[in-house]
Amino acid sequence: MAPTKKKKLGLTPKILIGMAGGIFFGLLLRSLFPESSFIQDYITDGVLHVVGTIFISSLQMLVVPLVFISLVCGTCSLSDPSTLGRLGGKTIIFYLFTTAIALITAILVALLIHPGNASLASENMHFAVKEAPSLANVLINLVPRNPIQAMTEGNMLQIIIFAVIFGFAISHIGERGKRVSALFNDLNEVIMRVVTLIMQLAPYGIFALMGKLALSLGVETFQSVVKYFFVVLAVLIFHAFVVYPLLLKSFSGLSPLIFIRKMRDVQLFAFSTASSNATLPVTIEAAEHRLGVDNKIASFTLPLGATINMDGTAIMQGVATVFIAQVFGIDLTLTDYAMVVVTATLASIGTAGVPGVGLIMLAMVLNQVGLPVEGIALIMGVDRLLDMVRTAVNVTGDSVATVVIAKSENAFDSEVYHNTQAGKTTGSFTDQINVEMKP
Repeated sequence: MAPTKKKKLGLTPKILIGMAGGIFFGLLLRSLFPESSFIQDYITDGVLHVVGTIFISSLQMLVVPLVFISLVCGTCSLSDPSTLGRLGGKTIIFYLFTTAIALITAILVALLIHPGNASLASENMHFAVKEAPSLANVLINLVPRNPIQAMTEGNMLQIIIFAVIFGFAISHIGERGKRVSALFNDLNEVIMRVVTLIMQLAPYGIFALMGKLALSLGVETFQSVVKYFFVVLAVLIFHAFVVYPLLLKSFSGLSPLIFIRKMRDVQLFAFSTASSNATLPVTIEAAEHRLGVDNKIASFTLPLGATINMDGTAIMQGVATVFIAQVFGIDLTLTDYAMVVVTATLASIGTAGVPGVGLIMLAMVLNQVGLPVEGIALIMGVDRLLDMVRTAVNVTGDSVATVVIAKSENAFDSEVYHNTQAGKTTGSFTDQINVEMKP
């Protein structure tokens, strides 16, 4: 009788183990060696910082080539200008629609629970506001003066615009275009293989990131705003696991349970990196190979969503606006709240390429309704933790929109979506290669 082959852990359990192990390791060192300069210098800012930063850098390394190559591949197949215009219109409308829902839900819940405490207004609060670009500059900067510079700086909107134009041109030069298109398709396969390789390193990188976070942040960091923290957290969870599944079911008729199960790896990546752009390679890989979305849709909607779709950030803005108004004893009118929804929804596109976009957008919203921007200082202590959750919400929203739009464009493989093993990576990278090479 042949010995039974030991079943290897899949990627999701490995990531969960790495996450839990990192948190436990950090908290353990924090309790055993409080305020230890050795731990701070050699563990927190040393080993954990180096490993975590290398992991994030390895993901970010792929973002520009992946977005450019994948988007060129997708646009090559969209030779009809009306198809491209329809796809772009659907994508932006869906993203704005979900952002508006997120804001309205956040404001209503915050008004109902009333997280703001007027006693916090006496705190010594300082917050330096970075100036957001004007709408004219945002529109001008959509078109890159130098595409290579845009790639070097990671300016996603400019990369998207150039890639769409480049891919569209390839589709209109006949036989030569087909040869170039075939080259980009081969390059896309290479990039996806690199994504798979880096995903195998994820548990170790996530262990380091979580360990450093547990060592750096204590419970006392957010005691004063714990009610605000849990209100934002509750709305984020509601939006991810109630609103999105309802939208998916309503617009596509697909099972939300299958979607949520297949999105676990992506959500864990997003949570641990707190960056939609860093998670983008994993999101595109999952959309194409696990959710059954055609490359021409995924390569367009996901990079665009990572740049302009900020439902998680919108939720933070909605709750934070109500929270700061309550802290300073300022009553906002129904018109003010309507202005918050409109401003924040449009700002999700207008400030897409600005560093620290979440807090800049919040400062814009507060200025719009006459609230003191200094109130942002109250929530900065817990913003890092909430940023991790809202990034997971953002990538979930991007993927829901991608599936819905792919279904409406008949660029969706239902068999792949319903196949629980589709695109699933188990075991080591070498094992996966060996399996694929067998005749």
